[in-house]
Order: sequence, then C-alpha cells, then structure tokens
Amino acid sequence: MLQTAPASAGLEGGGTILVQDVTRTFRARGRSVTALEGMNLRAGAGQIVTVVGPSGCGKTTLLELICGLQRPDAGAVHTGPAAFMAQRDLLLPWRTAVDNAALALRLRGVPAPEARAAAAPWLERFGLAGFEQAHPSELSGGMRQRVSFLRSLLAGKPVLALDEPFAALDALTRQEMQGWLEHVLETEPRTVVLVTHDVEEAVVLGDRVVVMSARPGRAVAEIEVDLPRPRRRTDPAVVELRERVFTALGATP
Repeated sequence: MLQTAPASAGLEGGGTILVQDVTRTFRARGRSVTALEGMNLRAGAGQIVTVVGPSGCGKTTLLELICGLQRPDAGAVHTGPAAFMAQRDLLLPWRTAVDNAALALRLRGVPAPEARAAAAPWLERFGLAGFEQAHPSELSGGMRQRVSFLRSLLAGKPVLALDEPFAALDALTRQEMQGWLEHVLETEPRTVVLVTHDVEEAVVLGDRVVVMSARPGRAVAEIEVDLPRPRRRTDPAVVELRERVFTALGATP
C-alpha cells in the first residue's frame, strides 16, 4: 500500500509553519483591499491550529498563502509543502470515489491503475468500503468530505490547510466528522491549519486557537488548548475555553 509522507520536524520541507508579519493587498477596478496586515501564525510539526474570525477577515487568503497559491506583499511565510482542502468537496462528478481519491496520485505522475490500486485500501480505512465505484451524487455529504480529505492526504504533503471542511454538513454529521478527523490525524499525523466559523469546533479540534480581527485580518489572540483528547463539548474546561474565544472575538457566547 502506498505510504503518504509523514509530517516531519524542521522548517525545510517539514511540517512547521511560520507566518511572519504578513500583509496581502488585492487591487481590482481601481481600488485596493487589504485582506491581511501584520498577520502572524505558527504551528509546530504535527500540531492542529484552528483559526476563527469574522467573515471577510482574510482566513482563506491566509490558507492560500500557506499553500503557496498566493504570495505576500510584505512579511514572510515559511512552511513545508502543503495541500489545500476547500469548503466544497470539489469532487469530479464523472469520476468514482476511488478515482477522485486517486487524483492526487495521478497529479504526482502515478499511472492510473497503480493510483487506483493504492487509493482503494484507504477508502476502506476511511469507512467507505463498498463505495469505491460510487459517483459523488451517490454519496452522502460526510462521505464526500471523506473522499475529499483522502485526496488531500494522498497528496503526500506534511501540511494540510483546511478551509471550513465541515461547514456544509448538518450538525450531527459535522460532529461525527470532527471525531473522524481527529482519529485519522492520530494515525496519519500532519500539521494542520483549519479555518472554521464554529468556535466549539475550534476548541474541540485545535491544539491552539488563533483569533483574527476584522479586515484587514491579523491575529489578536492565541489560546492554547491543553486538554486530553477526545474532548467532550460539555466538559467545563472546553466550555471555559469556548467563552475565552468568544471574548477575544468581541462576541457574547
């Protein structure tokens, strides 16, 4: 079975992330919009850093900078190779589940039969046994997100940038997927930056929660989550941390 690249310590090609005083400005139709200004973020190898903030504060821009899809106008981004997972699953409707998952390997130059054979055992590990030949229209929302995440994992990169991966799911499925993601990352560790609007999700999943300001976005608080896993949402320590994040956001829980 194909082995994905493990997250490794160290900056060069590994899983450490360092965003230093980053500014990113977009220019369109004669006006400038600064999405990020003086943004800082760090993540050690194998850590999960969750990011919360108001809509339009530059969270997706931050992820795209980490993945090298954009370049900062000022400041610096140091990170190992990163895979990006968008809010929408972006599965190709004409491809089966196994072929969608194998697409990451195909982009790495693996021939189609070998890529398919390598991806198939992972579908079983991800709870998708029997659905290898199903098309996206035949899968539930949670199943589609699992295929999308597997495709990102099989890219073989030590850093994962996840942009609200569970936002489109119902509340019950969302909680199930949070637990599933936590389990997967125990066995296949990666350095993860996960953007979410769900403060509870940020606390339940993150080793650290970074709170961003309104646009232009910058980090206004970093809250360590030093709690054992799995974390119960009703645990008083989780509730207290959730309230601290809301306070940092300037909101009432």
